[in-house]
Amino acid sequence: MEIKRLGRPIPDLIISKTDEGKSRNYSRNFNSSVYDRFKWLCGCPKRNKLFCFICLVMGGNQSAWTQEGCVGKGRHKATA
Repeated sequence: MEIKRLGRPIPDLIISKTDEGKSRNYSRNFNSSVYDRFKWLCGCPKRNKLFCFICLVMGGNQSAWTQEGCVGKGRHKATA
């Protein structure tokens, strides 16, 4: 099976977010170590978004984790 041989794609994505605080702005950037914490997580360099690898392979419900991809504070029921 090709998917099993290749494994989940874990590219280094360029995702950043800036939040406004009371006295200054805060910037957060994607860190690829998140792949180690969440073994179900995979990334798409073409769309520059995160997806649930298990849902993609097993045909999970249609959600942001399988269709649009997530870049913010998306929540998922899968655990590491």
